[in-house]
Amino acid sequence: MGGAFLAGLLAMGLLLLLPGHGNKGQEPASPFAPPAILSPAGPQPAGQPPASRLAIVVDDLGYEPSLDAEWLKIPEKATVAVLPFGPSSRKVAETARSRGWTVILHIPMEPESQVSDRTERFRIRRGMGREEIETLLRRMAENLPGATGASNHMGSAATADSATMAAVASALRKMGFFMLDSATTPRSLVLDAARDAGIPAARRDVYIDGSVSPVEMTRQWEQAVAAAKEKGAAILVCQGGMETLRILVELLPRLREENVEAVTLDELFRTGKET
Repeated sequence: MGGAFLAGLLAMGLLLLLPGHGNKGQEPASPFAPPAILSPAGPQPAGQPPASRLAIVVDDLGYEPSLDAEWLKIPEKATVAVLPFGPSSRKVAETARSRGWTVILHIPMEPESQVSDRTERFRIRRGMGREEIETLLRRMAENLPGATGASNHMGSAATADSATMAAVASALRKMGFFMLDSATTPRSLVLDAARDAGIPAARRDVYIDGSVSPVEMTRQWEQAVAAAKEKGAAILVCQGGMETLRILVELLPRLREENVEAVTLDELFRTGKET
């Protein structure tokens, strides 16, 4: 994840860092993985075009041990976005890595409205100093062995604040992490801060919201598959609840019918490095 990694990504023009707009489930496609550079991980049947790629990111793991364990059994590659300091945070990270999945730190960040949850005491907030932010992020990362990137948990206020995001991006650069923008606000500056700090970054394309109906979750899944087929690659973020898990387990077998391959975020970034 050092200079060669970043140089490879930048050389291919992957970080076309565009300002965010829209809300969850309505974001524009992430621009970091143009179809022209993608290649399938395995051999393809004669006459069949290369598989498109879909990176499935499971959010909010680390605080529900039984549910977290079920997510780790899904039959496709995934990326887990793990909240730090939870009862199962370290276990999730270790198990995911043992399966060859990507682990990213799901950084609790200040939202616009008052939200009370178990991450409140260690959120990144506007007005924090750079050293304070870096120290807190390093403590979080130490709790997640093998993490290679980070994403924001909530953060509609923090990710729209230029000073806060500059400090976060600077700290992540020192840690060798890439950044995934969860896109919780149309005013997000995650990609701008990443570009200025010189770190790899991407924005999720579609979000599956576990609070909506199964029909709506299926529609969101279909949007993600369509985005992957249109561009060659897409990022789908799933809220890590039980209803989302049930829907995903039902839908995952359809990937092969669509000639779409489930990959990790590390694999998507590595494609740029190796090309």
